[in-house]
Amino acid sequence: MASAYDRAITVFSPQGRLFQVEYALETVKSGSSALALRVKEGVVMAVEERTQSKLQSQHYSQKLFQIDEHIGAAASGLISDARILVDSARVYAQILRLSYDESPSVEMIAKRIADVMQLYTQHAGVRPFGAALLIGGVSGDGGRVFYTEPSGVMIEYDAWGIGRGSDKIKEFFEMNYKFDLTLEEAKTLALKSLVYSIDRVEENWSARLVVIPVDTRQFMTVSQEEVNSILRPLLSAKK
Repeated sequence: MASAYDRAITVFSPQGRLFQVEYALETVKSGSSALALRVKEGVVMAVEERTQSKLQSQHYSQKLFQIDEHIGAAASGLISDARILVDSARVYAQILRLSYDESPSVEMIAKRIADVMQLYTQHAGVRPFGAALLIGGVSGDGGRVFYTEPSGVMIEYDAWGIGRGSDKIKEFFEMNYKFDLTLEEAKTLALKSLVYSIDRVEENWSARLVVIPVDTRQFMTVSQEEVNSILRPLLSAKK
């Protein structure tokens, strides 16, 4: 019965479901894990990365993006789709700066991305974006983290995970997350949750990390040397 309703994005099933949107959500669930959390001192975002070749650059992240000087995004699902959404968010951030002569808020950028996603669930001849984004940054009231998905839903969280290991990441956050953690403690917690989410340690597995401190309001990539120094004992204990 489902096949009669899953060929067009604009057709609801008798149960009120849009199957193409659900298929897009399944793409996100099978993607690499990504997470974001906010603490008193700022926002931390992390993603897992698997290198496909020894020749692949170790310094380039495909799943972490800077949107503005104080806003970033972590993606899961089809990263090519995520890039289009991020590009749209970057343009919108600059439009807001030029129009209002002030920094765009994290919520405004997240809403823009969610609106674009929702638009692609209404028109024939298009498909939903096969990616979800965690958008984090620092606004006037401190760090904020928003989740957006292919249906156009936008929800704010203190800490959240997406991708194949999201259930375990959320479970880990529920047991260990506290808002009053320092930024250094939050970085360790983020990497611990990623390690907790994997079933076994693969040789080509690694992680990337970015922070946006409240005091500097600057998107900063944590060096891979620092990330590896935190990961090394965690991965050894996992084996």
